[in-house]
Amino acid sequence: MSKNQKFLLLFIGFCMMAIVGLVAFNVLMPKQEVKPDEVQVMERSVQEDVVEDTKPVVAEVEYVNVYFIGKNEHNEEVYKAVKREYNQDVDGSKIRFAVNALVRGPKPEERLRGVYSEVPLDAKVINITEQPDKVIVNLNSAFVTGGGTESLYKRLYQLIKTAKLNSKLPVYLYIDGQRADVVGGEGIMLSQPLSNTSLDN
Repeated sequence: MSKNQKFLLLFIGFCMMAIVGLVAFNVLMPKQEVKPDEVQVMERSVQEDVVEDTKPVVAEVEYVNVYFIGKNEHNEEVYKAVKREYNQDVDGSKIRFAVNALVRGPKPEERLRGVYSEVPLDAKVINITEQPDKVIVNLNSAFVTGGGTESLYKRLYQLIKTAKLNSKLPVYLYIDGQRADVVGGEGIMLSQPLSNTSLDN
């Protein structure tokens, strides 16, 4: 073995001893204890995204029934309850909404299904007064004018059925500001508050 080879082996051996010594020193020497309050946590620089629920809130749809006239499966004339989507922002209470819908009459698509009304086209709602113990429906005189006795009976029943279905309070009919206990040219007696027996006199 040459002199250079011996020197190289000695150098490698020395390096190996040094590495082993360093490893042993790190393993055997006690480490300094790190206290929790000495650990610094950097403030997060990434802003969290707040995901809002974009799902639309679907309000529960309410309906009122308005009574018009139509035919049943036996081609007989009957009072038909037509369901209308109730919008409190349009006419306020259900009784207001329903009576106004009754006076306005059936929609075109309802007429196509054979639904019609005996309420005259020039009938108007003057006002509807809701009191703690009763509701007053005040219509103009056109509501009780023309069409004959049978037509008048039918439109009164339309009003009675619509009003009773949409109010828990007693409902009274006024014509041009006067309580309508007798209506029409034939003097039809109308017992009040309105009920299914109001025209049974």
